[in-house]
Amino acid sequence: MNLLWLQGLTCSGNTQSFLCAENPSADEVLGMFEVLFCPFSSWEVDMEEVILKLLRRREELNVLILEGAVGGSDHRVCKRSFAEVVRELSRRADYVIALGNCAVFGNIPAKYDQEVKGLQYRFKQMGGVLGRDFRSRSGLPVINLSGCPAHPSWLSYVLLQILSQRKIELDELGRPKELYAYLTHHGCIRNEYFEWKVEAEELGKKEGCLFYYFGCKGPMTHSSCNRILWNGLSSKTRVGMPCVGCTEYDFPREGMLETRHLMGIPDELPLGVSKRGYILISGIAKTFAPERLKKRLMDEDSKETAQQD
Repeated sequence: MNLLWLQGLTCSGNTQSFLCAENPSADEVLGMFEVLFCPFSSWEVDMEEVILKLLRRREELNVLILEGAVGGSDHRVCKRSFAEVVRELSRRADYVIALGNCAVFGNIPAKYDQEVKGLQYRFKQMGGVLGRDFRSRSGLPVINLSGCPAHPSWLSYVLLQILSQRKIELDELGRPKELYAYLTHHGCIRNEYFEWKVEAEELGKKEGCLFYYFGCKGPMTHSSCNRILWNGLSSKTRVGMPCVGCTEYDFPREGMLETRHLMGIPDELPLGVSKRGYILISGIAKTFAPERLKKRLMDEDSKETAQQD
């Protein structure tokens, strides 16, 4: 199978992420394909020559990966608008993958230009550059790997599924269910604090739930960040940083590190939880929270004193 990787309006964050892929590495995954062009490995290849060859139908295209949003008419390649080229190549590809939130939803570039879109979405509005009814030659819509950036293993998973001709089940936003059916909340090691409503007092610490005051979107965000760990060992919430919901269409939002409240209740509640249920359960949980959760996991003061001695 051959593969073409193009970049639209991007910071190359998804490229940087994929270069950190492990077991298998980025080289091992791409080595299973005939790479026609890839921005970080095809320095001796003329991208426009490759695109022209495909547009002139001198070669089939199996997998098209787009990283970054698609801009307006000012963005040109092969003397044509980039959007037009992407539309034509997408129609000819067996599989089309939007890699990262800008390629999926338009996201940050789309906030500043009405013409900027993702491949099949503009934020939550379906349509995008390819239109709402787009299907690649395999019959699938765009395979959306949202995230800022997308986890390297998510791209590896999809490419290996394609290579082995296994079915890829997608959710209502075109994201693989195997990766996005879960919430960031699932697998978070702070879940016991969440259940007993023990709040974190500051960022970067091991103790407390980051949902109540620091804007953590883990209970509302579809991702497997706490199941498929970054660099095989960590995630934002594990190091004391709230989930900022970077796999969802409304990323980035204002006030990402704060939880807005109305009469003491968070404006946005965990998925599937009613306001009445939240008030009832959180009140009981806070009252009966285990004492051990209110203490530091490690006594930092004692450790510092021992070091000084």
